[in-house]
Amino acid sequence: MSDLGRVAWPPEPIRTERLVLRESEAGDRAVFVELLASPEVHTYLGGPRTREELEREMPGVPGRWPGCFVVELDGAMIGEILLRRPSEHQRPAAVGMVDLGYLFLPRAWGSGYAAEACAAALDWLGGVLPGEPVVLTTQTANLRSMRLAAKLGFTEAERFHAWDAEQWLGLRSPVPPSG
Repeated sequence: MSDLGRVAWPPEPIRTERLVLRESEAGDRAVFVELLASPEVHTYLGGPRTREELEREMPGVPGRWPGCFVVELDGAMIGEILLRRPSEHQRPAAVGMVDLGYLFLPRAWGSGYAAEACAAALDWLGGVLPGEPVVLTTQTANLRSMRLAAKLGFTEAERFHAWDAEQWLGLRSPVPPSG
């Protein structure tokens, strides 16, 4: 659960130059299954879940909670952006902050969609929760994610070992509200 409950949800769709960030719909279910079952997508996330398990357990409209955006390109879902509060079992340094997560289909990789969508989601968050610090965690071996974190303005807060790999926790300092 997100704990972004203080925020009116769902927001109006967020439009960027090429993308739309919006609330999920029933028609997105197949892409959610594809994302969560993809070995490529889950290389650095502990491995994929089976399609059978996902088909059985996934609700008819997945990702329907504050902070979960579907990323759409030309009318089709290509990924999701997640903004949520880390749970108690995650890094103590991240507790109380908003965690940025994202998943994109491999066919959408390498075109800058993740950077565009994450920047739009972070801008939205800054508008509804001004001054909110944001964290991002990734494996240090995930070079694409490390580059994206730097591009989005995250700086290293700590490294730690979890899930049999070195992890990187980045912090994006809040932008002071203008006024």
